[in-house]
Amino acid sequence: MSGEEQKKTKQFTIMKDDPIDGHPGYSGGGSFSLENMSPVIVDPNEETAFVDMGAMHARSKVEKRIKFITDRSVVEENGLHYWIAWVTVERNENGPFYHGVTASEIIVDRSIKRGYKILAEHVNHMDKSLKGRVVVEHMDNKSKKILGEFLRDYKPEIWENTRDELKEAFEL
Repeated sequence: MSGEEQKKTKQFTIMKDDPIDGHPGYSGGGSFSLENMSPVIVDPNEETAFVDMGAMHARSKVEKRIKFITDRSVVEENGLHYWIAWVTVERNENGPFYHGVTASEIIVDRSIKRGYKILAEHVNHMDKSLKGRVVVEHMDNKSKKILGEFLRDYKPEIWENTRDELKEAFEL
């Protein structure tokens, strides 16, 4: 096998449809679908929120050209705080609704091209969002308000179809 062929076989694949759906002897472990998830960047510095699909692979606007470390003290003094909200949308008989919303913190100090984030936290929050959990209680009130307003205003019909538990998480 050539080096190029070997590279291709080691790529991670996110499966859109489950090829073993209904097969009783295989759990499908290690494969999952992210097609209903969108990362929303919450920028409390600029008081904005926006969808940035680049965050799915750590290539969002705020993450580009930054080396991430796990020692927040290195970047906390001069860094800017952001949140990546992992938002999962599902559909029921009434239409689309917000199924799960979680938020992961990042701090970026552009002057030294370093940032703080805990990758395991981001992965766990993505998983919880896919499972319909709401994990935003650790966010500061300003950021939570920005995210809540974004979700309400983005497509009001999605917000209207969303369960009360999720809506209440954004009441301040």
